[in-house]
Amino acid sequence: MALEIKARRIELGYSQEDLAGQCELDRPYISLIEVGRKQPTISVLFKIAAGLEFTFSEFAERIEVRYKRSLRAKAKTAK
Repeated sequence: MALEIKARRIELGYSQEDLAGQCELDRPYISLIEVGRKQPTISVLFKIAAGLEFTFSEFAERIEVRYKRSLRAKAKTAK
């Protein structure tokens, strides 16, 4: 999730401050989410998805795709 948030933020050309403003959150909180030190609630994830110009389902799908890709990569390296 953290990687997808950061990747999409960068894709949109947003700073952490920009995203925080879009989501009505604090910039340090966005930073902590992006480095995996905070796990946001579902309501915060809805705000982040909107701030990243996604519906929640689009956001969840991108997270799922990234997760499955990482599992396949780990399986290949384990062989």
